[in-house]
Amino acid sequence: MKIIDAAFDRWRVVVLVFFSIVLAGSVAYMAIAKESEPDVTIPTFFVSIYHEGISPQDAQRLLVKPMEKELQSLKGLKQMRAVAAQNYASIILEFNAGYDTDEALLDVREKVDLASPQLPPDSSQPRVSEINIALFPIVSISLAAALPERELVTLARSLQDDLEALPGVLEAKIAGDREEMMEIIADPSVMEVYDKY
Repeated sequence: MKIIDAAFDRWRVVVLVFFSIVLAGSVAYMAIAKESEPDVTIPTFFVSIYHEGISPQDAQRLLVKPMEKELQSLKGLKQMRAVAAQNYASIILEFNAGYDTDEALLDVREKVDLASPQLPPDSSQPRVSEINIALFPIVSISLAAALPERELVTLARSLQDDLEALPGVLEAKIAGDREEMMEIIADPSVMEVYDKY
């Protein structure tokens, strides 16, 4: 009760300290660097192994299992997912956020090299790739109209130029457009006539 009584006796000092704290907090908030889309690095790697003619069951047993056995002891590993399919197997490794990407890549390559001799001799050399989530598309736009395909592709290319001109847009890609081809059917008898001249 003595502290409360002292605060009421010196109410001007308490109000001044309160406003000083609010002012200091406001200044600190304005000075802190902020990003609307912060780039949080989550090291993620993709290990792929190709083997011609292997079934999904054999890919699981002969390709995935030896790799998982070595890779599960990686330091900082958060999650490991494997896919076994016809002719290939793949493993996705996700590390804890903030873990050093270069160190994780070296560790993954080291473990893959240790597991490689256990793979069947006809298997390709396992390939380790880094997945950079920052390079994945942020926005997908679909165009649909009652127009011929050529006009729709022309509109998409125009929109692509406009989008790439925006600040902060690295690249805009068009998907679904077909390459135009010309087919020539030659009549052999007519070609023989031209050959005589």
